[in-house]
Amino acid sequence: MTVAQSRALDELLPKYSLPAGPLDLAAVFGRDARRTLEIGFGNGDTLVELARHHPEEDFIGAEVHRPGVGRLLNALEADRLGNVRVACEDAVRLCTERLPDACLDAALIYFPDPWPKKRHHKRRLLQPEFAALLAAKLRPGGRLHFATDWEDYARHALEVLSGCPAFENTAAGYAPRPAERPATRFEQRGLKLGHAVFDMVFRRV
Repeated sequence: MTVAQSRALDELLPKYSLPAGPLDLAAVFGRDARRTLEIGFGNGDTLVELARHHPEEDFIGAEVHRPGVGRLLNALEADRLGNVRVACEDAVRLCTERLPDACLDAALIYFPDPWPKKRHHKRRLLQPEFAALLAAKLRPGGRLHFATDWEDYARHALEVLSGCPAFENTAAGYAPRPAERPATRFEQRGLKLGHAVFDMVFRRV
């Protein structure tokens, strides 16, 4: 962690973090707008780009990697972005204990840890229980966008989401890369390694 990131956690996290306890998002943001949750935002590049281009929308970023949180906080302050709040906590806990049902218009999971070894597959974030939990947090018509450059994880995710009755696939299998998804550092690294990128966009029914 850099000195600037550490300082941001001390000085800026109170300004941009979500309050403790169950959340009233209209009160948190001071308005009722479209809301997007990005789970595992890494260094925050995607979240910042989305917030810059959509000031009329509100965004929540969940991330446990504190250096990445610090980097995002500095970017939010530099750009004076008031439409982002940060949850420096586990996304499962955030969704289970703090977010109300039907409060989100979109959930984004971009290039999560693939846990490539077979014995570690149970640690992957996207499991049937979590898919059902995310569906409960999305409003009808809301979308879940998942992207990975690990083909095995892509097959797993497609199977999990297709098996959740609360979701319907917007494509016949994998989706074309949506224009609104910014290219991430993890995606660029995967492409340099020769990995294909797999997008899935499911709609809450």
